[in-house]
Amino acid sequence: MTSRLLPLAFAAALLAGCERGPAPAGQPGPDADRDAATTPTVDHTFGPEISTEDLAAHIRTLSSDAFEGRAPGGRGEQLTVDYIADQFRRLGLEPGNGDSYFQTVPMVESTASSATTLSIAWPGGEAQTLAFGTDMVLGTSSGQPQVLIENSDMVFVGYGVNAPEADWNDYAGLDVRGKTVVMLVNDPGFASGDPALFQGRRMTYYGRWSYKFEEAARQGAAAALVIHDTPGAGYGWEVVQNSWSGKQFDLPIAVDPAPRLPAQGWLSGEAAATLFARSGLDIAQLRAAAGQRGFKPVPLGATLSTELNSTIRDGESRNVMALLRGSERPDEAIVYMAHWDHLGRNEELAGDQIFNGAVDNATGVAGVLEIAERYVTAPPPARSVLFMAVTLEESGLLGSKFYVAQPTIPLDNTVAAVNIDALQPIGRTRDMVVVGLGNSELEDVLRPVAAEQGRTLKVESAPEKGFYYRSDHFNFAKAGVPALYTKGGSDHVEKGEAYGLEWARAYGAERYHSPRDEFDPSWDLTGMVDDFNALYRVGRQLVDGDAWPNWYEGNEFRAVRDAALQQKAGRTPAH
Repeated sequence: MTSRLLPLAFAAALLAGCERGPAPAGQPGPDADRDAATTPTVDHTFGPEISTEDLAAHIRTLSSDAFEGRAPGGRGEQLTVDYIADQFRRLGLEPGNGDSYFQTVPMVESTASSATTLSIAWPGGEAQTLAFGTDMVLGTSSGQPQVLIENSDMVFVGYGVNAPEADWNDYAGLDVRGKTVVMLVNDPGFASGDPALFQGRRMTYYGRWSYKFEEAARQGAAAALVIHDTPGAGYGWEVVQNSWSGKQFDLPIAVDPAPRLPAQGWLSGEAAATLFARSGLDIAQLRAAAGQRGFKPVPLGATLSTELNSTIRDGESRNVMALLRGSERPDEAIVYMAHWDHLGRNEELAGDQIFNGAVDNATGVAGVLEIAERYVTAPPPARSVLFMAVTLEESGLLGSKFYVAQPTIPLDNTVAAVNIDALQPIGRTRDMVVVGLGNSELEDVLRPVAAEQGRTLKVESAPEKGFYYRSDHFNFAKAGVPALYTKGGSDHVEKGEAYGLEWARAYGAERYHSPRDEFDPSWDLTGMVDDFNALYRVGRQLVDGDAWPNWYEGNEFRAVRDAALQQKAGRTPAH
């Protein structure tokens, strides 16, 4: 699950002026072509039912050291996509992209020098130097190997939000062209807890770092820095360090022409407090003021300079896709998806250098594979089912973003999307968490299914962390396709809710986006079996019926879906 996230006409082109690196292993060509990196043999016989044994075999393999943390590009990707495609072939599924199991996603790989510093100066000659990793992290999405910023005026823009529908604009009356904007993580409703501001403590997309950088780029800023705090971000500084150091990935400008910042990154809470204090400002007071209507940007009276050197390479990654063709209405389909990528290997770390990503997201890929196996051993569905493992989720949901722009099944023929990302291996629960509960009619399909398992649907325990905007279903949602994102449950049938919540807390604090996210043979995967059986049954109802679920009235994505359904009704006969 990403802590680096999002949001076209697409064209294939290379960035000018970039160092051309060697093509990652196994890049496009016939699906049968393989290089020397061969998929490790899995000594396991998979059965037709969703089982703990099958799930463990998939998770153990995908999160093994041999897969090198599943970083896009290179050997780790080759092993991963080969494994997934081989499983699809074993199940007898058709290729999901014409005659190929792969959809090529162009990418730009940027690796910022860890020697990068930020120099902040005040008129009296006082200066502050911030070190990479300790005080800040910085990168570029511009595709430029060198970014020079000299004496850029710094200004605090509150939460960095421009939301006309909420009558909120932190940039009102401010020209930030050439300036460095400094902003808070999350959105105005979080700190205040006022339910009348945005969605109160539930993070909206305006609270995500990805939105903040997008808006700063639209405003013409030279650089943007988000101030980290653990409650607001939903993760500690170690996650920022691990996620933003090493290789970072973006879609090429020729493919995604949205405005880009020359430099973007994070400030640690301690570095930000020192910066504001040296500017004669109280960061706590400004944090409170930023959550009030009428907030005005505050110049920091300081300038920022940096020389950001990055290694830039053009490359390609791949979504892996397979199709179970419907027997009656094969042009209509539902999508099951999970992201296969993780953070790879960081050779600068002492000790364990591999980010295995067992929970995040070998669990999700295992779920898609097991649900696929359940489908192929059952009667053929009336509608089609697309099974998809997408890339570059950790870099901003880029693989799913690319798919939504270039779908193999038109989005107005896509009935629904079901996303599986980072499930808790804690055993059976009395509840099933739906991230963003209250969004779509898919919940009406899931609710009775969960009830038959003795479970109730529950909203996520920490809505302020913005999980709904941090995984691949969000790209489908923005395109109007109803998307269901479930996370298992927390209320353990024997140990209670406190046990599940503590497991989630410890995972977020100690293992999320770290080399400690490894497979544990002692995990209880029975809860995942329940989860995936429930998601199979939801999909089964949709593919065997003729319903077109929608978002609930008042949802931000309903207008797009309504327009698509109206257009569809005007050109196709009703079923």
